[in-house]
Amino acid sequence: MRQCNQCNNNRPDWMFKTSKKKTCRQCEYRWWREVLKIMVRDRRLTPAERLGTRVGYMGVGFLIAGQWAVNPILFIFGFICVLVQVLIRKQWNLVLLQLNGLVAWTIHLIKSL
Repeated sequence: MRQCNQCNNNRPDWMFKTSKKKTCRQCEYRWWREVLKIMVRDRRLTPAERLGTRVGYMGVGFLIAGQWAVNPILFIFGFICVLVQVLIRKQWNLVLLQLNGLVAWTIHLIKSL
């Protein structure tokens, strides 16, 4: 039996998380922690999501290379790759943003030919 430093009640040892804790589990309990645990979903990525993530990284590489080379082809490949990622993730605001960049660089490529 130990005494809790907050409620000053004598509690059995199992009511403390570790042997060095001075506050019992009942005093440490916070309801919002439980609510946050319920809100967060712990899940694994599907194979399509994993592939989309890798294609998205490749697209970002193309976009970075396009910044240095100012080559419309790199930008177009980059936007297509990132578009695949955001479509799989269903991030519709980013889908529109990627489509906008894809159309703009396609028009730029056509005008430069």
